[in-house]
This record gives sequence, structure tokens and C-alpha cells, in this order.
Amino acid sequence: MTAIGERAPTFALPDTSGAYHEPGGAPATVVVFTCNHCPYALAWHERIVAVAEDYAGRGVRVLAINSNDAERYPRDSAEAMKVRVERGELDGVPYLRDESQEVARDYDAKTTPDIFVLDADGILRYRGAPDGDHDDPSQQAAWLRAALDAVLEGRAPDPPETPPVGCSIKWKE
Repeated sequence: MTAIGERAPTFALPDTSGAYHEPGGAPATVVVFTCNHCPYALAWHERIVAVAEDYAGRGVRVLAINSNDAERYPRDSAEAMKVRVERGELDGVPYLRDESQEVARDYDAKTTPDIFVLDADGILRYRGAPDGDHDDPSQQAAWLRAALDAVLEGRAPDPPETPPVGCSIKWKE
């Protein structure tokens, strides 16, 4: 597992139209492991997309990655991902497919969602949940926003880590 303060794993993954995306090239990058079926991921979804929209003007990139086993969980298939993108549910956020699950393993992702904030040098600065309660939209991804504000201001996020909360990554058997 990559620890806070260490270089995060690099990757290049395809989005739903086949274009490849990778972290880097931004003052901060948010890597979010998510999916289409988990109630926690769905509950936090709009808050994460709002963060992407609110921080785009500051150069922040948000990359959503679905690593779940689509054979056992068809709602997480590439086709189902594409439907969500076509409906406009991920405006401003590339939705990437980690078919091999290698990226999720490299990051030691545990849940959907599991959020990683990287600084401009690719150093992991925050890992965890978007905020303290998936059922409370008024929290507006406060932990994620605080982590981004700190990184953009050259400070260490406080806290640098919170427990990720959600459904487990659905590993291939």
C-alpha cells in the first residue's frame, strides 16, 4: 500500500470512449475508485462530481475508476458505465475502466468510493472518504475539499487519512 507522503502508482486507463487518462499534469489529482451499483458510491456521487466542477478552475483533475468484476456484477460493465456517461452523470469526470484490476491492487483500494488525492508531483496527500456521512449531502465532501485546499495551498491535509467507507471492491475470482 502506498503511504501518505509516498509517490502514488501511475497508470493509464481508458474512459468510456476509449481515450486514455493518467494522473499528473495538474496541481492536484483526485483518483476515486467507484462503481455503478454500490449505494455508498451512488450516495456520494453527486458530491464528488460537484468537487470536480468546483475545483476545475483551479486545475484539479478528478479521475473516476471502476475496477469491479463486471462478470459477477453486470451493472459495473463497460457498457453500463458508458450509459451513465451518456446520461451526463459524470460531466467533467473521466470514467475509467480498470479491467485487469491492477490499478485497484496497486492503490490497495478497499471500497467504493475510496479517494486518493495526489499533489502536482504525484505524492499521495490524502486517502479516505469524501466526508463523514454518505447519507448527509449537506457535508458536501468536506474532507475531500479540505484535502484539496491544503494541497493547493502547499500544506499537508489534516487529517491526511480517514477510513474509506463503502462497498468492497468486487475482485475477480
